Order: sequence, then C-alpha cells, then structure tokens
Amino acid sequence: MSAGEAESGRESHLKMSSFTSGGELRARCAEAGIDLPVDDSFQPGGPMSTPLATGSGSAPNRWAILPMEGWDGTAEGRPTEFTRRRWRRFGQSGAGLIWGGEAVAVRHDGRANPNQLVIIEETLGELASLREELIHEHQMVRGAASKPVVGLQLTHSGRWSRPHAGGRLEPWIAYRHPLLDRRVASGLPARVMTDSDLDRLVDDFVVAGERASRAGFDFVDIKHCHGYLGHELLSAVDRPGCYGGTLENRCRFLRSVAAGLRSVAPGLGLGVRLSLYDSLPFGPGPGGVGRAEAWDGAAYPYAFGGDGVYFCLDEPAAWLTMARDAGVQLICTTAGSPYHNPHLQRPAAQPPSDGYLAPEDPLRGVARQIQATATLKRRVPGLVWVGSAYSYLQEWIGPVAQAVVTGGMADMVGLGRLALSYPQLPLDLEAGLVPDRKRVCRTLSDCTTAPRNGLISGCYPLDPFYKSLPQAVELRIIKENSRPRR
Repeated sequence: MSAGEAESGRESHLKMSSFTSGGELRARCAEAGIDLPVDDSFQPGGPMSTPLATGSGSAPNRWAILPMEGWDGTAEGRPTEFTRRRWRRFGQSGAGLIWGGEAVAVRHDGRANPNQLVIIEETLGELASLREELIHEHQMVRGAASKPVVGLQLTHSGRWSRPHAGGRLEPWIAYRHPLLDRRVASGLPARVMTDSDLDRLVDDFVVAGERASRAGFDFVDIKHCHGYLGHELLSAVDRPGCYGGTLENRCRFLRSVAAGLRSVAPGLGLGVRLSLYDSLPFGPGPGGVGRAEAWDGAAYPYAFGGDGVYFCLDEPAAWLTMARDAGVQLICTTAGSPYHNPHLQRPAAQPPSDGYLAPEDPLRGVARQIQATATLKRRVPGLVWVGSAYSYLQEWIGPVAQAVVTGGMADMVGLGRLALSYPQLPLDLEAGLVPDRKRVCRTLSDCTTAPRNGLISGCYPLDPFYKSLPQAVELRIIKENSRPRR
C-alpha cells in the first residue's frame, strides 16, 4: 500500500452523491483498483442493529460516535453550552458506543488549544454531567432500557500543544524530528520529554483515568493517534532510554498507564485509538495537490507501520498484541495525522484552509483504513474493533458499514464528522428512511478550517445552529482569503 499514488497530479474521483446504486459504486471501485465492500442496500434491523459485548458493557448496536472536539471549552478546561449541545447530539444518534466524546487533556500543558477540556478535580462534576446528558438523550430516542457504552479520550498533545490564550505552540516532544521540528519552529522552543517527564505523565494519565471512572465513564481511551504524544512515541526509534528504540520500549508508556489503571480502577475498561500507519509529512505541491516532503536520508525511520511511502502492518500487529496483553480491550483505528498527512487520516472532498488537495481519490483512503482494520482484526484476535474514515462515504455509509460488519472486518463503525451535521443518521437508516441529503456531511472541512483560524468547530454549512452564528460570516471570509495554492 502506498502513501499517495499521484504526487505529480491529482487522481480523478467522482462525487459520492453521484452514485445511484451499490453496483455502480462497486464498479467504480473495481475500475480504480479500490477494495471497498458495499452492500446493495441497508437492512433495517439487520447486522448494524445487533448488540455487542465490549468488555466495558454491552453496546446495543454496532454504531459508534468518534471523538469530535469543538474548541469550545473555557480557559479553565470546563465545558460550555456549545460542548453540552454537541454531547447531547451524540446521544441523539442512538449509537451503541461513544468513543471518548472528545479529547480531554490530562493536564493543562497538554492541551491542543486554549479551550480544550481538562480532567481535574475542579472539572470532574461537569464532565460527569456531559455523560449523563448524553445518556439521557440516547434513552429519549432508544428507550429507557437502552444504554450506550460511553468512554472518555485522554490525551497529552505533545508536539502540538497550544495551552494558553493566543494559541502559540508550546511543544513537548518525544524526540527530535528533522522534518516536523520545522513545523513547530514558530512557537516556543520544543522541549524533549525526559524519561522522568514521561514517568510523571504516566502518573497523570492514571490519575485522570481514575477520575473518569469516578465520573461514571465505562472506559478510557489512552490516545495514540494523530501526531499527539502517545502516537509520537510509537516512532521514537532513535530515542535513548526506556521509552524509545525497541518496539517493546515504544509500548512502555501504554503498558505503564494500563498497569496503573488496573490497580486504581479495576472496573474501568481500557481502549486505544491508534493511528495504524503513517507516512512522510505532506504539504501543498504544484497546483495545490498534496506532495510528500523530500527525505534525503536512506530509509525514513519515523513512520510507524511503514517506511514513509509504503505501509506494512507487522509492527502495528506486534504493538497491538502487547496492548491486548496489557489489558486493552477496545481499539479504534485511524491513520496518520491532521497536521502532516490529513488525506490519510480523514479522506475529504475539500481540504481545510491550511491543507492541500488530496493526491488520491478519497475513496482509496477510506478503503485503505477499512482493509487495514480488517487485516489487524484477523491477526490480533480478542479485541473489539471500531473503524473510522466513513464520513466521506456520505449516502453510502449504511451499505458499506453493513458490509464491513457482516464480513467481520470490524465490530463497530464509527462516525466522526458526520456526527456534527447529521447525528440521527443511524436512527434514520434503521427506520428504513432514505438519508436526508441536506444533512449528510459533504466533507468540506469547515469543521477544521474554523478552529485552525481561532473559531469554534461545528458544521457551519449544514447545521442551522452554526450557520446562524456570527462566526459563520468570519469563516466565509477566511475561506475566501485562504484557498489552497494552485
């Protein structure tokens, strides 16, 4: 599998809304060499409606909501009404599992933005209330007997930390990266975390997990994805000491957190959202099309799950085996990072303001994540697998999700961006309704462009609530002034 087959030009692709049948979509995929499972139609009451034992409770169906931040907490890390509305809407999806709600920092210096939530004693009651409001909304649409499995995603943002007003980068890094270090050079000097620093951070994650347990969450996600600190440790191949070098050392952070949580909160489930593979960093090339940065060395060593160009799942399989043996029960798969290769992470029709045009058909990126998840599910049994990257499928989410679950390629299907515009899609599909085209996420990336420019995140094109905000006018101006370079 290659990181991008079209560095010299953009691979052509069709709008998802243009397909009129599952057969037509399968034919397009076959023509392009894209291995995407698609059923002819969605079956209400079928495979997506079956319950699933997760190890952290029984999920009433196979839908999951992925972590979606709003950049809308307070400076102290508390939720606001914007936050509460988002969590209530997650509950209104009727999804059987809520993967983390959103990323919550275990301490203030690990916040990815000055308005990220923080889990400390002072915020614990409000985080518990978010969970309670979400469950209430779920039961309003599913009935009082139904209860979703609800987790909380714990994070330290590492290289991408922006904890203070003004949003200046204040990076904590696992190692010196010859390419990514340039991307954080505009902030404070990056500080390499020592082994002692990481030991203390392990303790902070354990304390945060125990707090999440007291707040009623069924599991915590020890985040290892998207370029944040846990993910960066996976590629710390030339870091000295006990957290770098060998794969076993690069799993030490996770294993230490898991051991601590088993001790202080034995009833708390453990999950990991994992970027299964990575690549060389990308940026805009000719015509605004994404192109990998040049690498002058021999082999690129800093891509977990590959060599920077091609992907190999041997290393992730070995790491996941260690994670399972450490007590992890749930895995939510993803890929890459929004900061340096977003086309791998979230296939989209349009890039955010600081992005680039996808060098490949986004369907290829969707299928890559689905197939990688299926491969690792076969290789590492004994885990519950939640897949990602489905929002780009738009009207075809249902038939693809059903084919994936029926084929044993994942246990649950996660919805991220689409949960901002149309959280009720699972309910509509199960009721036999045609998806509401006016609410289906078109992956226009406004939910990323807004926070990249200091605005709260939300679906400005399709959610009337966000469309009516003053920030919607600001966002239109920002987009007009920051088109990708061509």
